[in-house]
Amino acid sequence: MKISHSFIILALSASVIVACKKSNDPTPSSSNNSSSNNNNNTSNGPAVVTTFAGSGPGHNNGTGAAASFFSPGAVACDASGNIYVADSNNDLIRKITPAGVVSTMAGTVNVSGKTNATGTSASFSNPAGIAIDASGNVYVGDAGNNLVRKITTGDVVSTLAGSSLNGNANGTGTAASFRAPSGVAVDASGNVYVADYNNSMIRKITAGGVVTTIAGTSGNYGSTNGTGTAASFNGPAAVAVDASGNIYVADSQNNLIRKITSGGVVTTFAGSGNIGTSDGTGTAASFNTPSGIVIDASGNLYIADTGNSLIRKITSAGVVTTIAGSVGNPGFTNGTGTAATFTNPAGITIDASGNLYIADSGNNVIRKITF
Repeated sequence: MKISHSFIILALSASVIVACKKSNDPTPSSSNNSSSNNNNNTSNGPAVVTTFAGSGPGHNNGTGAAASFFSPGAVACDASGNIYVADSNNDLIRKITPAGVVSTMAGTVNVSGKTNATGTSASFSNPAGIAIDASGNVYVGDAGNNLVRKITTGDVVSTLAGSSLNGNANGTGTAASFRAPSGVAVDASGNVYVADYNNSMIRKITAGGVVTTIAGTSGNYGSTNGTGTAASFNGPAAVAVDASGNIYVADSQNNLIRKITSGGVVTTFAGSGNIGTSDGTGTAASFNTPSGIVIDASGNLYIADTGNSLIRKITSAGVVTTIAGSVGNPGFTNGTGTAATFTNPAGITIDASGNLYIADSGNNVIRKITF
């Protein structure tokens, strides 16, 4: 069954974010890790929103508006500034050059499957998350297949972990199991972190394919803070990891942003748990099904607040503000700050210059925010 990445049907919705690196950045490029130290826009001026690629539902390759997507769920970028898209409802992984040229990297359009092969001979089912490591390998949360896949720089697709069966087993490679793995992130050591959406767990996969559970317990849906499996989540959709090994989670069905220390201690970083659009500090702020998250070099988080159709910012001190989008007014308008509109933005990433890229899922386009 095809699952939409819109807010209305979020059972498999997720996004994964990668901070683009310049090629001479000494810190490896990793999903949801800090962006390059050359990022000088963390103070943020007015957020100018434009359309980077896409024109509506479809699967056309081309430049800018000549290309099309179908419910893109996640975005990531590499050291050269190329943007990679988990084109969820097309079952494709797409690539966009800095000039806006869109091509298909892997997957067979509208063919749901789990075939490992090269490029368009491979298949996916509702790819929901995407991340890139320092070597340019792409990792995909293949939600519909309950797998985490890997794509090499030669476009060779393989299974990193998962049996394809629903489950929560830890183990190595295909001995492990997931339930709709969505957001993925990669740290500087090549470890992959997974927002295991339907298990409401945060998992870790080493470079050797060994899967363990960092936090949460399958079937225990809640918002309890604690250490490791004593903590609970509800539909974690995206993850980000900082240079210190802290993991940030878009805990979508709890309407919260959570933090997990390198020791596995889970706390609530921002959000009251109630649906809302309030800006404020920590639990004084509110969200509606946040499903995309990225962190910059200064420790600021940017959130795709899916249900509110907003882009939010959270400082390292937990201060939440709205940087783009119009409260209660989903749409497809380019403009500055709250004059712009989105429809169910699902994924978000940041480049070395501090520009944000948004998988605007409901509009079937990729948007760009400059400051």
